[in-house]
Amino acid sequence: MENLLALLDTVLDVTVMTLALLILLGLLTVAVLYVIDVTQNTQAIRKNYPVIGRLRYVFEHLGVFFRQYFFAMDREELPFNRAQRTWVARAAKRIDSTVAFGSTKPLNRPGDIFFLNGAFPPTAEEIQAHTPTPVIFGEASVARPYTAPSLFNISAMSYGALSGPAISALSQGAYQSGIWLNTGEGGLSPFHRQAPCDLIFQIGTAKYGVRDEQGRLDASKLTELAAIPEIKMFEIKLSQGAKPGKGGILPGEKVTEVIASTRGIPAGQDSISPNRHPEVTSVESLLDLIATVRDVSKKPTGIKFVLGQTQWLDDFCAAIHSRGIDSAPDFITLDSADGGTGAAPQGLMDNMGLPVAASLPLVDAALRQAGLRDRIRLIATGKMVNPAGMAAALCLGADVVCSARGFMFALGCIQALQCNENTCPTGITTHDPKLQKGLNPTLKATRVANYADSMKEEVDLIAHSCGILDPGNFDPTHAFIINDEGRPEGLGAKLTG
Repeated sequence: MENLLALLDTVLDVTVMTLALLILLGLLTVAVLYVIDVTQNTQAIRKNYPVIGRLRYVFEHLGVFFRQYFFAMDREELPFNRAQRTWVARAAKRIDSTVAFGSTKPLNRPGDIFFLNGAFPPTAEEIQAHTPTPVIFGEASVARPYTAPSLFNISAMSYGALSGPAISALSQGAYQSGIWLNTGEGGLSPFHRQAPCDLIFQIGTAKYGVRDEQGRLDASKLTELAAIPEIKMFEIKLSQGAKPGKGGILPGEKVTEVIASTRGIPAGQDSISPNRHPEVTSVESLLDLIATVRDVSKKPTGIKFVLGQTQWLDDFCAAIHSRGIDSAPDFITLDSADGGTGAAPQGLMDNMGLPVAASLPLVDAALRQAGLRDRIRLIATGKMVNPAGMAAALCLGADVVCSARGFMFALGCIQALQCNENTCPTGITTHDPKLQKGLNPTLKATRVANYADSMKEEVDLIAHSCGILDPGNFDPTHAFIINDEGRPEGLGAKLTG
């Protein structure tokens, strides 16, 4: 008994000493922070309210996460709300995505597009017997046209902006689902070829992957890429929705040796693309670049841009007719002002360019007026991560829809908004090996494929509800838009009026 009491006394003494030490360390820490705060001159709150003032910055940082998980309603948050993200997550995991009791989506929010159900939807037997009309690129311009296997595909995401494991998962998932993967402007990396999926090679303003030492287009490198069977088309990027008028931005800490060798640039240095192709100064020189890429590659070639000022588009169509319809691009990828990126100035991301819901009908109408719509395919991209967004784009004139951030959600993105800081907690947009290890490419590839398959299935379902067999047959008569007064208005009347 005496030994037990002695042991308890010893434990008590150690506990008291430990607490005293912790209190002393706490007081010392507070004293050090107090001295630091009152002697610094960069933050007034810390100087006027030493130590306590630091809580303001802690709460400011944590507020982003508290709003996301506790305070924001299901359909409030931006850039993507919880309802949108949850659908993607459930689709990627093949979890039942049905809902009960009633929709939480407002029915009177101006600008929202809804669909008009048909009186006589096709039966299961009619759907089974139907063969969709394929979308063919470059049928009239190249010896090797490309028949797209899907109306929904993976939009441009570069290796560099995304990690190697993320690109590997996208490549494998694209192959499993039978969709294409756009390389983004960062060139063709080994991770893009983890599976023999169809690839669209994007040529950005810095011409990564096809550049010479001066940053000009290198025809020999372009020829080598064109010889790769998986590369089906080439896309010349003029501008991007999140930062129209500014080139890509990749911080030096993300420029690893593999990224540097893929892009043809020095490792460890900021990779900043020019704001336009230096040789493209007019619609005429743009057509020259399209012709050069197509003549060298012998594959369909198109352009990507976000629409702002529209006069140049009329000039572009006129120049095509002047040269001959064969000079037209094989496709136009139209990005949205609410498109995403890993890093962009807020002034551009928040305020520049037209959203695709406004620009897509304009481009479609301009091409139809010029008699070029049958010649030029339209690809829409920008914030279309759910079936309704894709179906709406098809109603507005798109032939094909692509998504980037939807597939990031399928990979496990939690919208932490840290894409530009190399600290992505899910390993998607970071090149920190410690963070990348959490992303299993094999598992995530299955989720990428599941998401793509779910999108296609639900868009088919919307089409069938509208009374059509094929989503490729969507047109403005199948939808309506909520006007500024909160009332439904025919989408066709809105576009023509």
